[in-house]
Amino acid sequence: MMAALMPPRKESRTKLLWFAFVLSIITYIDRVCISTAAPAIRQELGLSTVQVGWMFSVFTFAYAFFEIPSGLFADIIGPRRMMTRIVIWWSAFTAATGLAWNFTVLLVTRFFFGVGEAGAFPTISRSFSRWFPRREVGNAHGVLFMGTRFGGALAPPLVVAIMTFAGWRMSFFLFGMLGVIWSVFWWKWYRDDPREHAGTTHEELQEILEGIEQGHRATIHWREFFSGNLLLICLMYFCVGYAFYFYLTWLPTYLKEARGFTTQQAGLLAGLILFAGGVATAMGGRLTDFLVRRYGLRIGRSVGVVAMPASGAILLIVASTENAMLAAALLALAAAVADLCVSACWTMCHDVAGDAAGTATGCMNTFGNLGGAISPLVVGYAVQWWGSWSTPLIVTAGVCALCGLLTLTIDPTRRLRVSEHALTAGGPPRPTTLVRSDSRSLSTESHL
Repeated sequence: MMAALMPPRKESRTKLLWFAFVLSIITYIDRVCISTAAPAIRQELGLSTVQVGWMFSVFTFAYAFFEIPSGLFADIIGPRRMMTRIVIWWSAFTAATGLAWNFTVLLVTRFFFGVGEAGAFPTISRSFSRWFPRREVGNAHGVLFMGTRFGGALAPPLVVAIMTFAGWRMSFFLFGMLGVIWSVFWWKWYRDDPREHAGTTHEELQEILEGIEQGHRATIHWREFFSGNLLLICLMYFCVGYAFYFYLTWLPTYLKEARGFTTQQAGLLAGLILFAGGVATAMGGRLTDFLVRRYGLRIGRSVGVVAMPASGAILLIVASTENAMLAAALLALAAAVADLCVSACWTMCHDVAGDAAGTATGCMNTFGNLGGAISPLVVGYAVQWWGSWSTPLIVTAGVCALCGLLTLTIDPTRRLRVSEHALTAGGPPRPTTLVRSDSRSLSTESHL
């Protein structure tokens, strides 16, 4: 599957996609680890359902609050330094989670984990804006977010296996090491400008520069943060994040407590459900690029108009069925259908912001993580107050329907106003010319 998604005969871009894919796997192993370990943590620390909800959400609130500053900082200092800082920080606090001895320490640790990981996906998305021609950005995001679902799929069985032999704390110590190893290789290999990378051939560089502004660094004008179009993108992704975080946080507990599966069965099924989402995410990246080439940006980025309401309709069936295996199968289908639109969501930020994609995706992902922070709390309070697992599923279905309506109102052809700064130090900026890309003419350098 991965070979089919990688750019053919384009070694540098292929390696960058592998870095992004492995990073996203590690990111979500570290995130989902706590949802799989939640029953054991809850029992050892004596946590209530609401406290478990806050354990999930405090990370996401911190992640959301620091997302825009991190995305902006990535636009300023570049993905190489920013990603190294992010990954080392979050890896340290992943390991520190295994040292928590009470609820307060657990909350503080998870908060700083969220602070550290904030900006990871806007930063890696920002690297795509420099290394991929516009026509390949959707597929690149498909590979990236396929890795997040695969990481989420790998975490439950891995955590269950580690817990069986060494306890839940050891799983956090081991997973914290993965990010440190990744960051060493990233720092050694990656360069913010593909022209500075020794492994990029002349032919590949010409193709990379097609449709990309390489002579300037762009930042979004502050008034554009109040743009109606950007606000619609953010609200749309709030809904996507709200729906997704049920799978990311409460899914193993739901399968165990609401559907009667064992811990091992719940871990395996949760992994399979997220794996289905990963396959769909990769398909969605190819789908949005194909639709853009065939029908233009408005239709190509509107995958969520159909996908999200369809996912919500499936969740309504899950809430009403009493068959445990049917519910698990339908949850996999609902997750997969929703994930078809993820690449389109992230790629439309490149459409409207261009080289300032780090800031635009940071804005969008802030709202997505606010939705993701609220979602576990809604589930926790609903289960504690009403003893119902169906109520939060019905609420999520409504949020999915709203997401479809919001996606319909977004115009990806409307560019945000950005401020451009020359990248060259100690000399004038290089001359630029217009090169035709698949979707529009964009400024790119006239010489290599």
